[in-house]
Amino acid sequence: MSDQIKHECGIAMIRLLKPLDYYQKKYGTPLYGLNKLYLLMQKQHNRGQDGAGIATIKLNAQPGKRYISRHRNSSKNAIEEIFEHVHNYYRDIPKDKMQDAAWLKANYPYVGELLLGHLRYGTHGKNSKETCHPFLRQNNWITRNLVLAGNFNLTNVRELIEELVELGQYPKEQTDTVTVLEKIGHFLDDEVQRLFDWYKTEGYTNQEINARIFEELDVQRILKRASKKFDGGYVMAGMIGHGDAFVMRDAGGIRPAYYYHDDEVVVVASERPAIQTAFNVHFTKVQELKPAHALILKRNGSVSEEQYIEADEKTSCSFESIYFSRGNDKNIYNERKKLGYQLAKPVLDAVQYDFKKTVFSFVPNTAEVAFYGMVEGIHDELNQYKANKIRSLGREIKDKKLEKILSTRPRVEKLVVKDAKLRTFIADDASRGELVSHVYDVTYGVVANDKDTIILMDDSIVRGTTLRNSILRIVSRLRPKKIIVVSSAPQIRYPDCYGIDMSKMHQFVAFKALIALIKENNLEFLLDEAYEKCKLQEEIDINHVENHVISLYEQFSYEEISAKIAEIVTPPGIKPEVEVIYQTIEGLHQACPNTTGDWYFSGDYPTPGGNRVVNRAFMNFMENKNVRAY
Repeated sequence: MSDQIKHECGIAMIRLLKPLDYYQKKYGTPLYGLNKLYLLMQKQHNRGQDGAGIATIKLNAQPGKRYISRHRNSSKNAIEEIFEHVHNYYRDIPKDKMQDAAWLKANYPYVGELLLGHLRYGTHGKNSKETCHPFLRQNNWITRNLVLAGNFNLTNVRELIEELVELGQYPKEQTDTVTVLEKIGHFLDDEVQRLFDWYKTEGYTNQEINARIFEELDVQRILKRASKKFDGGYVMAGMIGHGDAFVMRDAGGIRPAYYYHDDEVVVVASERPAIQTAFNVHFTKVQELKPAHALILKRNGSVSEEQYIEADEKTSCSFESIYFSRGNDKNIYNERKKLGYQLAKPVLDAVQYDFKKTVFSFVPNTAEVAFYGMVEGIHDELNQYKANKIRSLGREIKDKKLEKILSTRPRVEKLVVKDAKLRTFIADDASRGELVSHVYDVTYGVVANDKDTIILMDDSIVRGTTLRNSILRIVSRLRPKKIIVVSSAPQIRYPDCYGIDMSKMHQFVAFKALIALIKENNLEFLLDEAYEKCKLQEEIDINHVENHVISLYEQFSYEEISAKIAEIVTPPGIKPEVEVIYQTIEGLHQACPNTTGDWYFSGDYPTPGGNRVVNRAFMNFMENKNVRAY
C-alpha cells in the first residue's frame, strides 16, 4: 500500500491443558507457553507497531500469592522488550531449579497456564503504556478479576457509557476499551453475586461457594448480557482470575479470529498462519471462530464454541484479504492473486495489447502477490492473443511470422524499490518533504524514453499523497510515455469505523475527486442537501439512520471518478500522462468470497453505527472540522 494506514490490532491466547511439568518433560522447558506466545506475537507483528502487552494467570494459586502478571510496552520494539523483561526474571536461576515447574510457578511471575498477548495499532489518541492492552479490572475476589484485550472499535461508546452510568457506575474514560472492560466486568460481578447469594441461602460456606462459582460461572450468559448493545467490529479475549477464559467475535465476523485445540493446548490468534507456524499444524486443523460465537475455556479444561448473540450476515473485512493479514495464509494468498488476475484484461485493453512498449511492475511490498496474479492473467491473455494471431495467418504461415508471434512476452520488471525508512531529522517542512519523497527509488535503464508505458500495480489507494509526492514523481524520471497505476482494491470512498484508521473523509482521494467533479459541474447545492439530511438524522434512533453520501457518488460514473483521481495524483511538472485503473466491487467479491465486507468501497455498512459515522464524517467535512467521526 503506497499510503500507509493504521489498522487492526492482533491477539494471541494460549491455554495449557496439562500440568506445567508435562511441557518440561516433553519439550524441555516449563516456559513452553511463554515461548509459544512470543512466536504467535512475532508472527503477527504486522498487526501492531504502536505497542504490545501480555498477561498470564496461574491456576490453583494459594491465597496471598500473586496469580496475575502483566507487562505492557509502547516502544517500536515492544514484543522483544516485553519478553526480555519477562526472561530477566529467570536469568540467574540455577539450572536444576529451571527444570522444576512447580517451584517456578510458586515463586516467579509469568509461569502460568493461561496466557494472553496483544499487539496494538492505535487508531486515535496518544501512544503510551497505559493505552496498550491487556487491560486489568482488579478485585480481591478471584472470580471478579478480569483481564481483557481485543481487536475492535465500537461506534456507540457514548450510549454504552450512558448505560454504565444508569447502572450506577462512574466511568473514568470515554474509550471503547475501558467501556467494554467495565461492561463485561459489571455482568461478571452480577453473575458471581447471583451464584454467591444462591449458595449462601443453601448453607454453603464462603470457601465452598468459591469452588461452586469456579465450576458453574456461566461465561456465555455474561457475554450475552454485556454485548447486547455493542455496535462495531470486534474480537475480544478475556481471562477471569480463577482461570476461565473466552474469545468472542462480533455478529458479522468483521474482525478475524482462528483457533486450534488438541489435548495439550488451546490457542487463538487473529491470523491462521501464526498458529500453523507456531504449533506446526496443518491448515485444515485451524478453525475460524464463527461470527456471534465465543470460544469458552473453563478452568477445568473444557473447551466449547458457543453462540452468545444473534448472528448477522457475515461481512468479514475485505481489507484483511487485500492488505492487512500477512500473505502466507493459503486463502489470502490465492485471493490476492485473483484480485490481480482479474485486472489483466482491463490493463491490456488500456495499452491496446502493445506488449513491445509496455513494462509491468508493482509498488513494493504488499502489492507483490496481486502483481503475480496480474502477470498470470497477462500470460493467459497473451496465449489467447497469440492463438488469434496465428489463426489470422490462415494457411500462409511463414516460419518468421510464427516465430515473431511466439516470441512475444510481457516485459516484467522490478522498477520501484522501497529503501529503508528515512529519518526525518531535518526541521523545515520543505526539506523534510523532499527527503521523504525519496523513500522509493527506481531501476534505471529498463524503460525506453518517451516510448514505453509503465503499468504499476498497487494494492489500494487511500489518500494518494504518496503516489503524487513520491512514487509517480520518481517513476517519471524513467521518462515513460505514460504511467498507468492499477489498484487491486476498488475506490475507497467512505470511512471505516471498525478498526481501521480511516475516519476523516476529506483525506480520501476518491472523495476529493467527487468534490472536484461536483464543483466543475456546478452541483454544489447537492452538498448542502446531503448535509441537511445528515443533520436531521443526528438525534434519531440509530437503527433508522441512512447513508446520505451514497447519493453524491451516484452523480458520476466509476470511470469519471477514476479519471479525476488520476488528475489529482499526477505531480505538477511531470511529462508522462497518468491513468488510474481500479478493481471493481464485483471483481472484489469474485476474488474474495470469504471476506465480503466492503463498506469503505460501497457505503453498505454492516451495523447501524456505520451509517451514523459516515454522515458525521461528511458533516465534519462540510463544517471544516478535522476530527474523528466516532
